[in-house]
Amino acid sequence: MENLGKTMSAYLSSKNLTDDYRKLLNQALNDVDVQRFLKENQESINEDTISVSAASIYEFYNHKTNQSELSKGYYPKLVITNHNIEVAYVPNAKKRSEAKKSEYESRFVLMDMPSDIRKATLDDYDGDGRQEALASALDFIENYTGHKGYVPGLYLAGDFGVGKTYLLGAIANELFKSDVRTTIMHFPTFAVEMKNSIGQNDVLNRVNKVKDSEILMLDDIGADSMSSWIRDEVLGVILQYRMQENLPTFFSSNFSMNELEEHLSVNQRGEQEPVKAKRIMERVKYLSREVIVTGPNKRFQH
Repeated sequence: MENLGKTMSAYLSSKNLTDDYRKLLNQALNDVDVQRFLKENQESINEDTISVSAASIYEFYNHKTNQSELSKGYYPKLVITNHNIEVAYVPNAKKRSEAKKSEYESRFVLMDMPSDIRKATLDDYDGDGRQEALASALDFIENYTGHKGYVPGLYLAGDFGVGKTYLLGAIANELFKSDVRTTIMHFPTFAVEMKNSIGQNDVLNRVNKVKDSEILMLDDIGADSMSSWIRDEVLGVILQYRMQENLPTFFSSNFSMNELEEHLSVNQRGEQEPVKAKRIMERVKYLSREVIVTGPNKRFQH
């Protein structure tokens, strides 16, 4: 547009403009970013663009110099739409970071877990006794994100401090990259909260919130003695639903699967309930594959 300067001058000389508005618009049109935009896009701007788009140009300039609370977190950007100039609002770096964090936290839900699990990566998961677990984790991620039908989760069994919880976090972080939602919860703490929720008549809501997670990871299962109610009406309901819906479930435990079955067969009153324990373990075995994790206790290494 060769006569851009003349067009701007002609518009600013218009009798229809008040002196105050003409002054404000003159400041906007002479803004360095506006000038740069007009020059870069002069081939896309016709003779009527300045007059038709004057309000948008001023909106851009005004937001740039007087940011409002309503548009906080965004910066204005001039764009061409059908030969007219309009203002688009683009998230700034801080807003993008907040949005990314919010999306991450909505897809990687921690329930009563240490926050540093969010930093776990598969690249850092190595060492003696961990190779089989790492290979199994990589196989699961490849098969699940490759949509190869139902893929069971992992049952990570091993001593305290060998990296079972860390691996769960690392798997969740890797799955996040493929937009997979994972919930990790510390099961003993969850069990206590479930008991407390009985008086609040909130048990069903809490169970429903957990049971349909895309990927569910139950950390430290079997760490505490479990009441028959928690075993059958909470854990059993969650696992039954997930088995019916083919939703992969991960577990970590200091017990092997066989040891966990023995543990679950004795209720808090010391009574033997092997049939009920076996029923739970049938669901666990359908939902996951056992992997033994060994190696040194990394929590005491510096």
